[in-house]
Amino acid sequence: MSAWAVRSGSDLPQRAERQILQYRDSTWAEVEDVVASEYALTIYVNDNELATIVCTPTNIEELVVGFMASEGIIQSADQIEDLTVSRFMGTARVKTKHQVTFNQAFYNKRYIASCCGKGRQSFYFHNDAVTAKHVDDDVHLEPNQVFSLLDAMDEEATLFHETGGVHMAALCRPDELLLARTDIGRHNALDKIFGNVLMSGISLAGTVISFSGRISSEVLLKVAKIGVGIVIARSAPTALAIDMADELGITAVGFVRGKSFNVYTHPWRMQR
Repeated sequence: MSAWAVRSGSDLPQRAERQILQYRDSTWAEVEDVVASEYALTIYVNDNELATIVCTPTNIEELVVGFMASEGIIQSADQIEDLTVSRFMGTARVKTKHQVTFNQAFYNKRYIASCCGKGRQSFYFHNDAVTAKHVDDDVHLEPNQVFSLLDAMDEEATLFHETGGVHMAALCRPDELLLARTDIGRHNALDKIFGNVLMSGISLAGTVISFSGRISSEVLLKVAKIGVGIVIARSAPTALAIDMADELGITAVGFVRGKSFNVYTHPWRMQR
């Protein structure tokens, strides 16, 4: 566990109710629908504004820690002296034990949206090259474990089943799900996993990431920064994600549907 104390209130609602007009089976009706909440969180590091993240307002401390580690600002939770979250103000104020230089290119202030696109990260950014690790873990999966892990993640996806508007990520061992996190931003869900790992000291040896969406290059980079050797997902990887997975030693498994899946890189981790 980290040595510092978090001071914050309880999580904000993950969902909201809205009256909508629905068309179904040739009939119009006014009904109440459940939608995912969206929350803007501004992170300050040593009184300097770092970024604003649009997220689901749960596990905010994990998100902040994971995001800072992913950006290369910290390497461990022990480098944080204090973390204070004001859910009412929408701020997270972090004090680090070391000096953070914000005039470097990879610490430039930027706005980070919850949607996909060019606004998030590129492997060619300096901090990505520094923080994306080559993964040598020899974790192996059997086919039935691939299906079981994604099924276990789906069982935790309460907010997705209610709203259809969030992503899920889970940290697993071959025979068990360790923790799952939800967010409107696919990157945020992975940062929450990363933050929990750093704050709790969970060993990453022999672990797997399961993911609800497609494996984009940004998602693949997050997995590399966390340091996990296998990522499994319901959807497809992109060509750039496959290239990165091959280079970084990560086994990318996609299109896990029914009783089939595709292994795109490093198939030696799959038991055949």
